[in-house]
Amino acid sequence: MNSQVKLDPAAITSKQADVSPEEWQLRVDLAAAYRLVALYGWDDLIFTHLSARIPGDEHHFLINPYGMMFDEITASSLVRVDQDGNKLNAGDFDINPAGFTIHSAIHAVREDAACVMHTHTTAGVAVSAQKEGLLPLSQQSLFPLSGLSYHDYEGVALRDDEKDRLQADLGSTNFMILRNHGLLTVGSTVADTFLNMFILQRACEIQLQALSGNRPLTPIPDGIVNTIKQQASQVTKGMGGNLAWPGLLRKLDRENPGYAD
Repeated sequence: MNSQVKLDPAAITSKQADVSPEEWQLRVDLAAAYRLVALYGWDDLIFTHLSARIPGDEHHFLINPYGMMFDEITASSLVRVDQDGNKLNAGDFDINPAGFTIHSAIHAVREDAACVMHTHTTAGVAVSAQKEGLLPLSQQSLFPLSGLSYHDYEGVALRDDEKDRLQADLGSTNFMILRNHGLLTVGSTVADTFLNMFILQRACEIQLQALSGNRPLTPIPDGIVNTIKQQASQVTKGMGGNLAWPGLLRKLDRENPGYAD
């Protein structure tokens, strides 16, 4: 890793003129996602991470500077790293080594996973600790259950040898529950990945509420669970996360602007 740079958000200058229009738009979207994670209360101080792969053959990706709160992330503060975790811009801040391990593992093998989001929410960690995992108790749960994987806890994700197991467990799924750890989603865009996380998080919240009611539960029949993939595209009019993304950005512009700096 490169030597540490003291974190001073006020010292960050705009990178818009220094990167391609495609990279800048990706930076803006990812910074918005960080702010939205904070807005919805899914952040865990500075200790989780979202990443996005920059288009091209280099397998470079953007990730948060380690030490900045999610509600202060900007497009210019995001750190560009290579597949080995080296910062490409010497003036950038350091990154979370655990974030690098998880995200680099997925970006290395999933060309379709342009974005990866990982959270430690109370509801997500609680469901990840339940032996049965996510249950088919709500309409929201069906979308993750149509492509959900699990990865057993191995300690803080700092070891390179865990990457192979993480890759194998994720396979081709877009939703993952990290046992005793939290939630992870991937997608072809930042918008899709955020929507996946929103639905998975909401399904976990509903499950905890349902289990706390001390009443018999009615699981959704398997036949309905198995049809949800075909229905998902109809729900979003074929637009995926882009159906909700403009509205989310308008909400963010009202409540926490500045992410596009």
